Amino acid sequence: MRYDPSNAKCQVFTFKDGLLSKIAHDLRIDVTRFQIDADPNVPSVRAELDPRSLRVATAMSDGRDNPGALSDGDKKKIEGQIIEEVLHGNQHEKITFVSDSCTKTADGYEITGNLTLHGVAKRIQMSARAEAGQQVAEVTLHQPDFGITPFKAMMGTLKVKPDVRVRITLPRPA
Repeated sequence: MRYDPSNAKCQVFTFKDGLLSKIAHDLRIDVTRFQIDADPNVPSVRAELDPRSLRVATAMSDGRDNPGALSDGDKKKIEGQIIEEVLHGNQHEKITFVSDSCTKTADGYEITGNLTLHGVAKRIQMSARAEAGQQVAEVTLHQPDFGITPFKAMMGTLKVKPDVRVRITLPRPA
């Protein structure tokens, strides 16, 4: 089965850190250009994502959306910083994942494979589970493992934690 933004979601969650973290925001970021091919018969997963398509959906506060916290201008500025200064999207135009193991579990799959992000390939493992009629896969990525320097400003007093969470939500196969 093929998935893309018309029938699935790919979201990245970042978390604030640093001395000035009280004035910063955790973020929910949508990936707006991606393709995921999942074959439950094999089972296998292949994915390609465009890092230049990340869009700040909303600020988060205590794990909940806080839609009024950022102006459209703030969102655009943050998006530019993520794409240009953090992910270097013009140099690394693709993020890819290819599974080499998908093991069926009681409520989903344990998936292992190679993620290439920021030009660095690493083996990762994630769980996909049934949730509200969908399959939800989540993985925590440590940015420095992929040669990414987490965003920081104001001489490091405002920064993003090195770990980000990626959540992919797919409709459950019939």
